[in-house]
Amino acid sequence: MLAAMPRPATSPSPPGDASTRDRGDACPGTLRLHRADDGALARVRVPGGLLTAVQAQALGALSESLGDGELHLTSRGNVQLRGLGPDCGAELADRLGEAGLLPSPRHERIRNIVASPLSGLDGLGARDVGPWLSELDALLCAGDGTAGLSGRFLFVLDDGRGDVDALGGDVTLLAQGDGTALLRIGTAPTTARIPGARAPRAALLAAETFLEQASGTGAWRVPDLPGGAGSLFDEVVRRLREAGPGTVSTEDRACPRSSDGPAPGVVTGPQDGAALSVGIPLGRIAPAQWRSLTETARHRGGGALRLTPWRGVVVPGVERRQAARSLEELGATGLVVGPDSPWTGVGACIGRPGCAKSLADVRAQAAAPVGDAGLLPVYWSGCERRCGHPRGEWVDVVATPDGHRISLVRGEERGAPVSVPDNPGVLAAAVAAARRTHG
Repeated sequence: MLAAMPRPATSPSPPGDASTRDRGDACPGTLRLHRADDGALARVRVPGGLLTAVQAQALGALSESLGDGELHLTSRGNVQLRGLGPDCGAELADRLGEAGLLPSPRHERIRNIVASPLSGLDGLGARDVGPWLSELDALLCAGDGTAGLSGRFLFVLDDGRGDVDALGGDVTLLAQGDGTALLRIGTAPTTARIPGARAPRAALLAAETFLEQASGTGAWRVPDLPGGAGSLFDEVVRRLREAGPGTVSTEDRACPRSSDGPAPGVVTGPQDGAALSVGIPLGRIAPAQWRSLTETARHRGGGALRLTPWRGVVVPGVERRQAARSLEELGATGLVVGPDSPWTGVGACIGRPGCAKSLADVRAQAAAPVGDAGLLPVYWSGCERRCGHPRGEWVDVVATPDGHRISLVRGEERGAPVSVPDNPGVLAAAVAAARRTHG
């Protein structure tokens, strides 16, 4: 039915179309809960997706005692707790603080940092961005002005492989093999080359400059600025050159179109240890699955987990001789442990009954066609907001009052939509055909 979907037409958003907001930034956090149909929702920021096993256990315990028992991973490598009671806010904040997951109440919503999940593990990146992550997070939490960033503003730390650079951050640092870093503002192709030691402070300067230019405009992110990324980039470069020391030059480097993130399986590198990469079906982790991950990290790994922006988890520090067996045990809990899993590339928003705006139980619908991995990622949305949708090339399935609308997305281009009636068999066939469309 959709085997020959039309190629996407370019339909970019007009610059500054979101610069005027009629309400404040309502992005949820741990101190500002969102009221959903299934209860209150808390979004716990996890910079770089890095959790100690103790912190991971604390999150699982909180979800089981205060929420619906499950953990929900986001497209920024953060964690959401759902089904929370209306009066749990104080206890939630206290317990998160005890676990070290709430270092600064004033900054908890702005700690949006994604980092290359395999950085320092497989030997493929130009440098381990872990030190950048620690320094940038500390700088953000220490600044008075940075508390004014919106809960949507995104920092990206790419170790040079281009994986998280493709996520379209507001401020991106890309490690280079010569020890320098490239600073990108938005998704603009022009970057600034700076000394690697200055990278975290350069990212902070870029965010502070954004806040100055955004003042009075209502802009939450770089694309919302009336002048776009260009004027912000020029001012940031000027200030970097004034600050010195070290030469700051500019050069073009196109933002990658898409990245699939780490493939599920055993990850090896130049070190003696290995890492386990697993996918989470629909980003939704049951209590037994989470306990299996945390116990693996504690007793067989290095005592930490890394959450990925592709709703997966990496367990570093596993002994190579134990890696295959540990991966098999995780797979037995229903986690995705191989690239041939039919769940690979399948995503969905929360849908009904958790969201009042959703027109369908899209998670149940997304599970129905599982069995054909297809070629393209597919994301199911219960309404036009498309919360948590991926970037790059993907099949967009949106619930409508009469059924669903399917279109092919490639970057900023969107193909002509095809309407599909609300018939499970027809819908599953249409989505499978769309996922085979490429080229």
